[in-house]
Amino acid sequence: MKRIHLILLALATGLTAILTGIAIGHDKRPAAPIYGVKLPDGYRNWPVIAPAQEAAPLNELRVVVGNPKAMRAYRDNIRPFPDGTVLVKLAWKHTQSPDFAPASIPGAATTVQVMVKDSKRYAATGGWGYGRFIDGQPVDEAQHRTCHACHAARVKDRDYVFTRYAP
Repeated sequence: MKRIHLILLALATGLTAILTGIAIGHDKRPAAPIYGVKLPDGYRNWPVIAPAQEAAPLNELRVVVGNPKAMRAYRDNIRPFPDGTVLVKLAWKHTQSPDFAPASIPGAATTVQVMVKDSKRYAATGGWGYGRFIDGQPVDEAQHRTCHACHAARVKDRDYVFTRYAP
């Protein structure tokens, strides 16, 4: 009986160590400079909030997806967005379809941009943390500094979010 108790204690201790490691940030995904934002797990399976087309000079096709909190906030028109909201913008070069001339298709991937709502952690930037990634790696600090300034200048009245829900 003692052996079973020792085994259970060892298992519980090991599980606690694993869960603690996860909770305190032993996450190996690269973090964006300044805000520490990471690419969220499973974001490629999130629902679409809206597509967009960026004209020159970027010439990109974009789609914004959101986690369940973001989707609920959009559907129920909840503003400001609640903490835990995550928005991800995927972008590709705008390319003409080789199969149908009037159509566009996504070309090479350009960036993945992330916004995370945490009103305490990111209080200085309206509650939002930002991250930009190219090929899964964070973009350097100099390019990253412009995120909040652009959102604050143009959409502060919409909780710093450009994307509107596509009907």
